[in-house]
Amino acid sequence: MKVFKFGGTSAGSAQRLTNIYKIIRDQGTCMVILSAMSGSTNTLLEISRLTGEGEREEARKESLKLKKHYEDTASQLFEDTLASKQYIDQIFDGIESHIADYQGKLSENTIVATGERISTFLFHQLLLSHGISSALLDATTLIHLNGDNEPDVEDIRQRLHSALIKIPEVQVYISQGFICSNNKGEISNLGRGGSDYSASLFGAAVGSEEIQIWTDIDGVQNNDPRYVEGTHPIRKLLFDEAAELAYFGAKILHPSCVLPAQKANIPVLLKNTLHPDDPGTMISKERNGSGFKAVAARDNITAIKIKSSRMLLAYGFLRKIFEVFESYKTSIDMITTSEVAVSITIDDTSHLQEILEALESLGTVTVENNKTIVGIVGTIVADETGYAHALFTALKDIPIRMISYGASPHNISILINSEDKLRTLQALNSNLFQS
Repeated sequence: MKVFKFGGTSAGSAQRLTNIYKIIRDQGTCMVILSAMSGSTNTLLEISRLTGEGEREEARKESLKLKKHYEDTASQLFEDTLASKQYIDQIFDGIESHIADYQGKLSENTIVATGERISTFLFHQLLLSHGISSALLDATTLIHLNGDNEPDVEDIRQRLHSALIKIPEVQVYISQGFICSNNKGEISNLGRGGSDYSASLFGAAVGSEEIQIWTDIDGVQNNDPRYVEGTHPIRKLLFDEAAELAYFGAKILHPSCVLPAQKANIPVLLKNTLHPDDPGTMISKERNGSGFKAVAARDNITAIKIKSSRMLLAYGFLRKIFEVFESYKTSIDMITTSEVAVSITIDDTSHLQEILEALESLGTVTVENNKTIVGIVGTIVADETGYAHALFTALKDIPIRMISYGASPHNISILINSEDKLRTLQALNSNLFQS
């Protein structure tokens, strides 16, 4: 069984939902994971915000507008809209009751989950209208987060198995991306872009032969096309290479998506719903040569330097530093050390002041904001020469604040001033991929 995930843009209109039907209709037994239709999540968040702030009329206007959008979509998809109308009415009656008498009846996550629920219901009805047997599964009963807000593939496998044995065999199993339940049984989600993660979790749980992620881009690009001209898609990537690119900001793939598929050794194919004949990008364990393959950048980075003569020839100093970040549940992106100083980068500054106060007991602390991490990703063979020369030649005119090289055979990371991001990406593209 293959697992197909279609993002919000791919499911963004009646025509695009029909395109999804055409893609999967001849695939045999499969599972389809859908995001909310593009724009829906933002509107639902706005409805929740307006309601919470007492702007009920504005919230009601947004709700009615979104409801009409779904009704219009349904009328474009099939002639008999009775089932979809009843479902949409039921959903929005609940939202209207929440707006009219705001007492926290519906959580923000519950309201936001409406987007995925309606897109999957409409697609389910579309398949039935074309004579394709399908079953609609509720992701919030299948994906449960533990106390650390992490899902468990084995738990999903057991829940999914229990659900499927109650359902007559059908051609297409449909479920929602993004949404889930927390350890208290409340509706939660996997974060923005989490539908990729949902697909990977479901794929691992069913032992899928392949997970396909359908977006509006022809696979993973070797650089950011918003800033650099002449980018090209990469046709093959290792799991580790794809994970590095996702982590460092490649928008086509959720950072957590790769791991469940990698652990289960399930290939992930990235495809474009607007150009379904394009081969896309295949992510697997199959190596495809060495060298640099792509560049990605991550903004809003804060650099922290801790300098102390007590670090010289001492042990346990790094442990004390790491314990500070652990106590505030703040992950570290990059780290470099010298005999008397440690430099660290973070992107979560919600506890920055407390962290700085704790670090001051260990040494002199300085902070720099507005930094960007650029990850140069590929397969870097330790015994081969030339990687450093090529990289530093490309960056000869760029001020580099930190370098992480050697920790991974698939990534070299550099920290730069955010104002230098554009010319850094362009310089790397010109010197590494076009020379």
